[in-house]
Amino acid sequence: MITNDMKVPQQCQQAYNKASRILGLINRTIEYKHILLHLYKSLVRPHLEYNVPAWSPHYNKDKILFERIQHHFTRMIPDIRNLPYTVKLQKLGLWSLEYRRIRADLIEVYKIIHGLSHVNFFTFFEYSEEHHTRGHSLKLQKHRSRLDLHQHFSGERIINVWNKLDGNTVTAPTLNCFKRHLETLHYVH
Repeated sequence: MITNDMKVPQQCQQAYNKASRILGLINRTIEYKHILLHLYKSLVRPHLEYNVPAWSPHYNKDKILFERIQHHFTRMIPDIRNLPYTVKLQKLGLWSLEYRRIRADLIEVYKIIHGLSHVNFFTFFEYSEEHHTRGHSLKLQKHRSRLDLHQHFSGERIINVWNKLDGNTVTAPTLNCFKRHLETLHYVH
């Protein structure tokens, strides 16, 4: 659901409402708490991540709205209910939804650059012409934009993060190797 001005808060609210309803249903009907994580991953989280590269939330209020669902889920687990949110995520083996969106965007950029996607590289990106002594050789050019919409478009919003990755990560020989690099970087930061 995208409005005429190409903003996505209505889509975020709709996804939040669906995920919240399903989470509430699970909370009311499931007795066995050991299957909650599987139900959350398969029934709730897909509503928050469906086609998110096209409409990723970029307003803080929308990001907080999404994270609230996951926070509510972690409170449903009795053994970890009173722990801080970040500790709950670690114990459950979950990442923040914001990190998952960034990771998905980075994986898509890797696929496009390395020819693992049907998307033409030059449709969305161009290599940076600035060659500095730091960083890697696959840096992408960030375009200036006066419109908020263009800055948060999928091809633009991830460029700064991609350019900050180290050379070993962006030149990983396989997609799985790239994903492993992202996991180690996530736990370092």
